[in-house]
Amino acid sequence: MEVFWLLFLSLIPRHSRGQGVYAQPQAQIIHAGQACVVKEDNISERIYTIREGDIMVLQCLVTGHPRPQVRWTKTAGSASEKFQETSIYNETLRIEKVQRMQGGRYYCKAENGVGVPAIKSIRVDVQYLDEPILTIHQTISDVRGSFYQEKTVFLRCTVSSNPPARFIWKRGNEILSHNQDNGVDIYEPLYTQGETKVLKLKNLRPQDFANYTCQVSVRNVCGIRDKSITFRLTNRTGATWRGRARRDKLISRSKKSIQSPLWISAEAAPPSIKTSVNETLVVNPGDDVTMQCSLTGGDPTPQVVWSHSPNPMPSSSILQGGNLTIRKIRPEDSGYYNCTAINNVGNPAKKTINVLVRSMKNITFQITPDVIKESETIQLGQDLKLSCHVDAVPQEKVVYTWYKNQQPVRPSRNIIITRNDPDLPPITSSLEMIELRFTDYGTYMCEASFPELPNQKLSIEVNISAETVPPTLSVPRGQSVITVREGSRAELQCEVRGKPRPPILWTRVDKEGPLPSGDMVVETIDGKLKLDNVSRDMSGTYKCQTARYNGFNIRTREALVQLSVQFAPVVEPKFQDMRQAMSTNFTMRCNMLKGSPVKVATAVWRFNRNLVAEPSLDQQEYSELKINSLTQDTSGTYECSISNDVGSDSCIFQVTGKAYSPEFYFDTPSPIKSYKQFNNYSYLIQWTQKEPDAVDPILKYKLEVREKNPRSAFSKMIQAQSNEKGFLQEYLITGLRIQQSYEVQLTPITVFGVGDSASRIIKYTEPISYPNPSDNTCHFEDEKICGFVQDDNDSFNWTRQSLLSESPKRTVNTGPKMDYSNRREGYYMFIEASRPREKGDKARLISPLYNVTTKSQYRKARYCVAFAFHMYGRHIGTLNLLVRVKNIGVRESLVWSLTGERGNKWQRANVPIDPSGPFQVVFEGVRGQGVEGDIAIDDVSVKKGDCPRKEIAPTKGKEGKAPRNAASGLLAGSCYWPTSFLLFMLLR
Repeated sequence: MEVFWLLFLSLIPRHSRGQGVYAQPQAQIIHAGQACVVKEDNISERIYTIREGDIMVLQCLVTGHPRPQVRWTKTAGSASEKFQETSIYNETLRIEKVQRMQGGRYYCKAENGVGVPAIKSIRVDVQYLDEPILTIHQTISDVRGSFYQEKTVFLRCTVSSNPPARFIWKRGNEILSHNQDNGVDIYEPLYTQGETKVLKLKNLRPQDFANYTCQVSVRNVCGIRDKSITFRLTNRTGATWRGRARRDKLISRSKKSIQSPLWISAEAAPPSIKTSVNETLVVNPGDDVTMQCSLTGGDPTPQVVWSHSPNPMPSSSILQGGNLTIRKIRPEDSGYYNCTAINNVGNPAKKTINVLVRSMKNITFQITPDVIKESETIQLGQDLKLSCHVDAVPQEKVVYTWYKNQQPVRPSRNIIITRNDPDLPPITSSLEMIELRFTDYGTYMCEASFPELPNQKLSIEVNISAETVPPTLSVPRGQSVITVREGSRAELQCEVRGKPRPPILWTRVDKEGPLPSGDMVVETIDGKLKLDNVSRDMSGTYKCQTARYNGFNIRTREALVQLSVQFAPVVEPKFQDMRQAMSTNFTMRCNMLKGSPVKVATAVWRFNRNLVAEPSLDQQEYSELKINSLTQDTSGTYECSISNDVGSDSCIFQVTGKAYSPEFYFDTPSPIKSYKQFNNYSYLIQWTQKEPDAVDPILKYKLEVREKNPRSAFSKMIQAQSNEKGFLQEYLITGLRIQQSYEVQLTPITVFGVGDSASRIIKYTEPISYPNPSDNTCHFEDEKICGFVQDDNDSFNWTRQSLLSESPKRTVNTGPKMDYSNRREGYYMFIEASRPREKGDKARLISPLYNVTTKSQYRKARYCVAFAFHMYGRHIGTLNLLVRVKNIGVRESLVWSLTGERGNKWQRANVPIDPSGPFQVVFEGVRGQGVEGDIAIDDVSVKKGDCPRKEIAPTKGKEGKAPRNAASGLLAGSCYWPTSFLLFMLLR
C-alpha cells in the first residue's frame, strides 16, 4: 500500500508540494507583419523572408514566472542602433519599410531572474531587385589577311538583387542562349558574383541590328516582378564607326516588366576628352582660374561632370558646358579636379588636374653647432650651420635668400650656402660658416619667396653672438604639482632660458592619447599650457620639452608637471530598498567608491530630512548607521551625505516593513471558468508573493477590480493561503461582463500595514480560438500551421513541405511525394531523417491549448484526435501521440504509438482521449537507424465526442486509402477505463 501512495504522490506537480511555480523563461519568435515565407532550412534555422519596403513585425512570445522581460538585439549590435523609433524592450519589434541593410539575425532575449535567460533567433532575409544598368563596349580589330575590319560589341547588363537574379537576353522576342551561333556569346565576367551578364556580338552581321532586351528575374519571389532594359542597335550611317546617335525617351511600360528603351547605332563610340592644361596647374591666390574639358569623341554625346577631391567643389566655382571657372581662388581650393565623361558606351573617360595655389606659412630656423665635435654651444674656431625652412605650395618653387646685417650674404671660402641639406627636411636652405670667426657675428635673416609672386615673402631673423647660448628648462618653484578643482581652469608652466628661446612642446606621459585640445602635441611660446574646464580624466603627468626649431638643433631639454584634479565623492548605493520584519535590527552602509581627495571629511545622516547624530568615522572609505529595532517610527527615508573638500554625494535608504508586491501568474491554463452564462463569466487569477520572508507574514490581500469603461469598482479582502515562497495562490472573480475589460489590483497586508500593489488587465477570450468550429481540421496549408508550435526541448523540428517546395536534395525512397489529398501544392508536416540527425533524436509538434467543458464534474469529456500519417522507408523509427493535460500542473501521457515502415501510402488513425482538464496533443517523431526514415502527418483534427468507426475521407481533394490498422487508435484507448478502474480499486 505504501508503494501505491508513493506512486500517487510522485504524480503530484512539484509546486503543489511546496517547490514553487517559479519557472525560467521560455521564448518563441513568430512574425505578425508582411512576409513572403517563414521557412526552415536543412539545419533547422528559421528564416523570415520579406520584401524590401514592407512592414516587418516580429513577436517574442514568452512564458515563465515571474513574467519575463524581453529585449531585442541584432547581430551587428543593439537593434536600437538601427531603429531608434522602436522600443526594443518590448515583445514586439516593428520596422516600417524594411531596407536591405536591415536584414540579418535578430535575437529575442527573455529573462526573469530565474535560471538562464531564454534566447531565440530568426534570420531576416530582405528580398529586392533593382533596375538593371546597361553599358556598351566595342572593339575594332584588323584581319590583315582578308583586309577587312572585324567589329565586336559587348553588351554588359548589371543588377543588384537578393536572391541572385537570373539573366535572360532577347533579340526581339527571341531568347538568346550561349553559343547559339558563331556570332553570339553570353558569359559572366570574373569577380562579379552573379551580378553581371555580358552579351557578346562578334563581327556584327545584318541580323545583329535589332532590339535587344536584358531581362532580370528573381523568379517572382515575394511577388517581385521581372525588370528589363531594352535598346536598339541600328546601322543607319553605313560602315563607318563615327556619326551621330540619338537617345529616345521611354516608350513603353508593361505590367510584367519595366522597359527602358535606349536607341544606339552601330557607330556608338566610348567617350574621349582632352583638357586645356597639363596634369598640374599652379596659380596665384586671388586669380580667376578656368579649366576646359573638351569632348573629342563619343556616340551618343557623353555627359561631362566635374568633381573635386578631397573637398567639395568651391562655392565660387561656375560650371558652363565642359568649362570650370573658379573665381578668386584661395589656397584651400587646392586639390584634384576631375573631369569625367559618360555615355554608357565603353568605359567613362576621365582626366585629372592637380591645382596648386601658391602659398607659404610657418617659416622656421635652426642653429646647429659643430656636429663633428658634438658641441652644443657656439665657439670661435668651430663650424656653425644656420638652416631655414618654410611650408609652401608648391614646395619646390621656393627661393631662399640670406642676409647679414641687412646685406646679402655672398658665398666665400668659409661661407657655404646649400639647398636640400640631407640632414634636414626637403627644400631647406642652409648657411654654413667654416671655423667661425669674430667677424661672422651679426644678425642673419632668411627670406623665402616665389619668383612669380615678388610681393609675397616670409622672413625670419637669428642673432649670432657671444650671447647666443643653448636653452635651459625648469619648472618654477611650487609648480611641480598643480591641484585644481574639477570644472575650473588650470595652468601648467615651464620656464625656458637661453638665446634665442625656443618654443615649448607639451605632451602627456602616463596616458596615451591627445591633450584636451585634441592634438597629440601642443606648442606654446611662453611655456604655459592653459586648460579650461578641467575634468578628472585630465589628471596625470605632463611633459614639457624644448623644440628643435627656432632655436638650437641639439638634444631637447625636458621637465615634468603633475596635474591633480579634485572632485566630489562618488558613493554607493545611490538608492536601496530595505524591507525588514518588525522589531528587527538593521545596519545601513554608505561606501565611498572614488573621490579626490579620497579621505572622507564628513558623513551626515538624516532621517526623513531631520538630522541624526553624526557617527564616528572609524573607517575612511564608508559610514554606517545601525538601528536597533524597526517600528512604525523608525521606518522611512534615511540619507547619508558624504563630503570631501570639493563636494558631496548621498546614499538613500528606503526602510520599511511593507510587503513586496504580488507576482501575477500569466500562464494559467484556463483562467476563464464560466462560459457565457447570462453574458457573464468568471476569471481565475493566480499569483505568488515576492520575497515573503523579507517582512512579517502576509495576513490577507486587498483585491480591487475596476471596469475600464465606465469607471466602476469593487473590492474584497482575501485571506492569505500561504507565506511560502513560490506558493501559487488563487482567487476566482465572478460576475464579470463579457463586453468589459477590467483592471485587477492586488495589495498584500501585514502587521506593518499595506504593502506594494500589483495590477494587470483581464478580459474575456474564447477558450478555444483555433481551429474554428466550422472547420477544425488542420491541413497545414497556412504557414502559421494552425497554432501548432515546435517544442524547444526536443532534438530537432518538424518541417512544413509540399511537392512544389521540397528540396531537390531530399532523400529518396522515403517520405510522401504529395500530401494526404494527393495535391502537388498541398502541404504536410514531416521529420527529415538526414544528417546531422542521429538514431533516437526526437521532434515534437505541440497543438494549441484546448479547453474542457463538461456537464458534470464527475464525468470526463471524450475527444477524438484524428490524423493521417505516412511511414515509408527502410529506416522508419516511431511516431507517438501524447496528450499533455494542464490542470494544477502539467502531465503527459502516451495514447498512441506506431513503429516501423507502413508502406508508401497515407493512412489514417482515430485516437479517443479523455482529458481531465485543458489539454494539448503532441506529435512526437523519433528518428530510426538511417536517413531513409522520414515520417509525415497531415489533416489533424480534434473533435469532441467518440471517434467514428469508419475511415474518414480526405477533405482537401482526392480520397485517401484506408489504413489496414485504422483500429489501432481505438484499441489504444480501449484499455484506458479498465486500467483506471484497476488502479482505483488498488488505491482503496
